[in-house]
Amino acid sequence: MALKRGSKVNPNFSMSSMTDIVFLLLIFFMVSSTLVAPNALKLLLPQSNSQTPAKAITTVSISEDLRFYVEQTPVSFYELETFLAQRLQGELEPTVSLHVHKSVPMEEVVKVMNIAKDNRYKLILATQPLK
Repeated sequence: MALKRGSKVNPNFSMSSMTDIVFLLLIFFMVSSTLVAPNALKLLLPQSNSQTPAKAITTVSISEDLRFYVEQTPVSFYELETFLAQRLQGELEPTVSLHVHKSVPMEEVVKVMNIAKDNRYKLILATQPLK
């Protein structure tokens, strides 16, 4: 006497539902990645002589002895933000060019970058062309 199974299991595996899930996840991650705004400063970095740099309204310089200058005027760091606010008042796209001596610690550069970010100024980090 032969025993017969009541229900037969189909041995084939359908990948269509798996591909649907993968495509939905792909679309989800593509859409959600465009909504994330990186917390970074927008820096215009001139890389060569052939590029046209943005027109800076004013310049901030940091000398090797950590003195701050706006144009040619010496300014203390604590007065820098208010001095820049007065200088850039009424400008549609306030742009600051930052000139830093190569021996200045990065901490001092970031302080000026934070002032520009907090006041929504565009910042150009001035560099020398490669020799």
